[in-house]
Amino acid sequence: MKLSDSVKSISYLKAHASEILKGVTRHQQTLVITQNGEAKAVLQDIKKYEETQESLALLKMLSLSTRSKEKKQYQSLEDSFADIREEITDRESQ
Repeated sequence: MKLSDSVKSISYLKAHASEILKGVTRHQQTLVITQNGEAKAVLQDIKKYEETQESLALLKMLSLSTRSKEKKQYQSLEDSFADIREEITDRESQ
């Protein structure tokens, strides 16, 4: 969908709220809402929003792991699994 089709004014949103929500949900569409000709908000399907949040979380984890690697603040895979096994054993013994 073209960006120009995805920009709606606040007055259009007020007048066509039900129709807009159906379109956003049905087509997982994202709309930019303007007020006085200036972009003010984004209206997005909840599933698309959740996907976006999950993608951002993965990107953040990737960024943090890259920084940790650059600073050499990590441990080997073997040590990581040993720590996990130890934690599981500790929990089972409680």
